[in-house]
Amino acid sequence: MNELDQLYQQVILDHSRERHGSGALETPDATSHQVNPTCGDDVTLGVRVKDGKIEAIGWEGDGCSISQASISVMHDLVNGADLATVARLEADFDTLMHSRGKGVDDAILDDLEDGAAFEGVSKYPNRVKCALLGWMALKDALAKSGVALPAVEPNDPE
Repeated sequence: MNELDQLYQQVILDHSRERHGSGALETPDATSHQVNPTCGDDVTLGVRVKDGKIEAIGWEGDGCSISQASISVMHDLVNGADLATVARLEADFDTLMHSRGKGVDDAILDDLEDGAAFEGVSKYPNRVKCALLGWMALKDALAKSGVALPAVEPNDPE
């Protein structure tokens, strides 16, 4: 394993232990419960949106280190972000997860910050579902609250 892979593995392990944003959100606009039937990962995510920004996000869940770390990273990326940024980050992460380990533009990796650590996960289709679980819950909770993410291309600044 090279140094970058070791660093990425450590980022995932750290986030799976620290679980940023973990805890039920008081007075969410909407919640979403998602389950990965392949491995049993589950998350209940609450979101509150104000003035076109994610005002607060909280989650509770159990699962593998990949699912828990991915939700933690997602929290750090989207909490306080405007909806256009959230849409771009979601598109970036989806692109990364469907790259099958063939790599993506450096701009996407830069945009995703700690989310870039999941690049190696894209080589394992069964694990991709684990990494995407929190993003699915976020999109569902936003839709339930009446908020639609704008359509964007990955790493499109608009």
